[in-house]
Amino acid sequence: MSSRIHASHNAASFTVVALAGALCLALPADAIAGVSGSVALTSDYIFRGISQNNQEPALQAGVEYADDSGFYLGTWGSNVSWLSDTPVVDDDISNSVELDFYGGYRGKWGDTVGFDVGALYYWYPGDYPAGFNSPDTAELYFGISAGVFAAKYSYALTDLFGYADSDGSGYLDAAVNWEFVPTWTLNAHAGKQWIESNGDFEYVDWKLGVTKSFDGGFAVALAYTDTDAEEALYTNVHGNFLGEDTVVLTLTKTF
Repeated sequence: MSSRIHASHNAASFTVVALAGALCLALPADAIAGVSGSVALTSDYIFRGISQNNQEPALQAGVEYADDSGFYLGTWGSNVSWLSDTPVVDDDISNSVELDFYGGYRGKWGDTVGFDVGALYYWYPGDYPAGFNSPDTAELYFGISAGVFAAKYSYALTDLFGYADSDGSGYLDAAVNWEFVPTWTLNAHAGKQWIESNGDFEYVDWKLGVTKSFDGGFAVALAYTDTDAEEALYTNVHGNFLGEDTVVLTLTKTF
């Protein structure tokens, strides 16, 4: 397919991700050294400024192992709907879950500048019709951070999320996370998505929000997000513009 088409929420994916989250919560935090994780419920899964599930809630979970040397491995999952409701002949796309697998190395230059380099694979398991361009995507990324500032660049080794001939696409992310008073953090972000051979679908996105942390690893985040994406290109079959400005509420439990 020449473009990535988004559509409505498929509730079946809640079961899959909920089971993953339950397994994560069942693992004591100190059971394995270097293991951490999270479970989150969000009013909308926004990825690079675009709703992934027709502006419906999402349940998400992830777990990571980080070695003292700086190397790490992790996985993360969420319900999605943009593939399962893509209009195709016989309506035979069954995907409703995104599963990510990643690994890399985190280190420091001196005492103030951190860096993070790695690879990430987005997997969308399911059944697809013959000739459907695979949405599965592999990216390399490199990030740097200093104090409250961070930036990361991601480079697609494969076609990007089903866009035809789009390997080599890139995404630049710049962020500020400032704890202005204890337990309260200001979150600001701006990003640019480049899509090879699909320039009309390129866009800029941004976010401004605040996160409140609580004892026990709980946090609540409220964020405003928006994009300059072309409305005609990012409006799904249900008439929803998935790059429009929106407010997202997220509850997270880390362990």
